[in-house]
Amino acid sequence: MSVTTLGTTPRQVQRVSECGSPPVPVLDRTEAERRAALLKAVADPVRMQLLSIITASPEQEACVCDMTEAVQVSQPTVSHHLKTLVDAGILTRERRGSWAWFRLEVDVLADIRTFLA
Repeated sequence: MSVTTLGTTPRQVQRVSECGSPPVPVLDRTEAERRAALLKAVADPVRMQLLSIITASPEQEACVCDMTEAVQVSQPTVSHHLKTLVDAGILTRERRGSWAWFRLEVDVLADIRTFLA
């Protein structure tokens, strides 16, 4: 029996368990790893605070200078957390003068919402 998966490629699922449960879609391993990396990137209280600041800001962007005091951790710690979010593709970084501005990648956030629904 052919089953369409939630990942990018369908794969055959003969039987899920010995008890005879019907076949169910199986998430492709590569897609599961991609989703887990996104969730891992947001699974931190400080990163959730930073995302909430950026999401609530005009044009969904904020300067690092405005976030440090708001989350009450040091600037290097804020920068570390922002880098994690940038590396995951959730934020983009733009240098403006001596400050770094971070913008939410709304498509990635929508993707996370989709697979959590």
